[in-house]
Amino acid sequence: MRYFLVTLLMLVFVACQDKKETSGSNEVVSPSAEMYELVDFNKAPQDGVDSLIAKYTPFTLTTDISKLTDNEKELIRKLMEAGKIIDGMFWEQAYGDKDELLSSIEDPRLKAFAMINYGPWDRLNGNQPFIDGVGPKPSGANYYPADITKGDFEASSLENKSDLYTLLKKGPEFELEEVPYHEEWRSEVKEISRLLKEAAQLSENEALTKYLNLRSEAITTDDYQPSDMAWLDMKDNHIDVVIGPIETYEDQLYGYKAAYECYVLVKDMEWSERLAKYAQFLPDLQRGLPVPDAYKAEEPGRDTELNAYDVVWYSGDCNAGSKTIAINLPNDEEVQLQKGTRRLQLKNAMKAKYDKILVPIVEKLIHPDQRQYVNFDAFFANTMFHEVAHGLGIKNTINGKGTVRKALQEHASALEEGKADMLGLYMIDQLHKQGEIEGDLESYLVTFMAGIFRSVRFGASSAHGKANMIRFNFFDEYGAFTKDDDGYYKVDFDNFKKAMDALSEKILTLQGDGDYEGVAQLVSEKGKIGPGLQADLDMLSQEGIPVDVVFKQGTEVLGI
Repeated sequence: MRYFLVTLLMLVFVACQDKKETSGSNEVVSPSAEMYELVDFNKAPQDGVDSLIAKYTPFTLTTDISKLTDNEKELIRKLMEAGKIIDGMFWEQAYGDKDELLSSIEDPRLKAFAMINYGPWDRLNGNQPFIDGVGPKPSGANYYPADITKGDFEASSLENKSDLYTLLKKGPEFELEEVPYHEEWRSEVKEISRLLKEAAQLSENEALTKYLNLRSEAITTDDYQPSDMAWLDMKDNHIDVVIGPIETYEDQLYGYKAAYECYVLVKDMEWSERLAKYAQFLPDLQRGLPVPDAYKAEEPGRDTELNAYDVVWYSGDCNAGSKTIAINLPNDEEVQLQKGTRRLQLKNAMKAKYDKILVPIVEKLIHPDQRQYVNFDAFFANTMFHEVAHGLGIKNTINGKGTVRKALQEHASALEEGKADMLGLYMIDQLHKQGEIEGDLESYLVTFMAGIFRSVRFGASSAHGKANMIRFNFFDEYGAFTKDDDGYYKVDFDNFKKAMDALSEKILTLQGDGDYEGVAQLVSEKGKIGPGLQADLDMLSQEGIPVDVVFKQGTEVLGI
């Protein structure tokens, strides 16, 4: 009897412990969940601080969880836990000590705005500080010493100073020293690695299991190429994750350093099947680019996939300021040339931006005669082919200057985004002629025009925002659109297509030549907003049209 009672008490104790752990650890909330307790995003602005918050509108990230197995639900929990750690790592890259900053801000609205921006600088306003006493944001964020100059960098003989996954810091004698990411965040990457291994054990898809195990190792070594290859081999996985140091937008000093981010995704199998056919056209489209042969000699990887997803989690770089609605990865040029890329269309987030932002912009700025052409299918296609078009063109300069990314430094990202926009339209035009896409070509062009006004509001600190400024001014010079006395824009379809071809040729040539000075001149001359466009953008803000979205996300929101 005594043995029985002791055993029973032990079972009760373990059960209580399990219950306690489940209630505490299984809920993974949004990295910025606290901001919803601090502000009301639906409140009409009363002052300047409210107007900052009003740039964003809330949206809940969810999916049909009835299609998920119990293992998939638990796998998603593990991935979100890993993404929560990633979020803290990006805070350190973008700013520094998150807790120190937030505890110093008394106004709850400014505190919430700092959470959205991952620091005290407004990402939708050229990184202007919005906290009193805060100076300009360092161009190199927190990847380099704040006072580093390009001269300091060039004079350094450090072997890995340009490496994607290596920080530069001041040593004991104020000399520059290298610190690999996996050493800087040793405890964090160890925990992420554990969570990815546990997720792999829950996976019901062999290719996903392999990828998660390889990514678990990569996060601790900064050797991502094997896991990138494995990611491209996944074909029929229902759950997906993009996690690690990936994009280089945050480094505006050189564009060399990768930022930590995490997306957790649920594939829409039906939509993905509809998109699959377009990848086969890439080689022919590459050969037809409007540039001399030398600038299109590279063969796009053929192992290219197009898929549609519901995204259920954003954290880190992709969650800062304006939110990504489509992805083209990996960025590794060697992987792209060997195997291609995958293009991920984030359908639920895309629909949020279309409904909440693009449609109201159309009502205010597009001529009534052309509003009929704007629709979600065209918006989806423009966004999708933008991502596909990242695979076209050239990754390495034709004159021995190395990769385009290295040659163009801090201007590489903005020019690449501009290229993808132009070649995305080129693809639509070509495929429409071949009868491979439906609808009127005018729908794609007018919807694209409306999209310029949406994306240019991201500001000069965003590669996408800068690309749209350049395009607006370039297209204006070509007469691609007109503006009437009532302030409505109307597309001139013939001139629009001429501008498309001219800008495509210019961008591809600048990239192939690795022409840093030429790109700098283009950015200087056309990467700015003139008085007329600024007045239109101010009007959109005064009308209460948000610039972007903030997400409600996590296990509780998802219902798992």
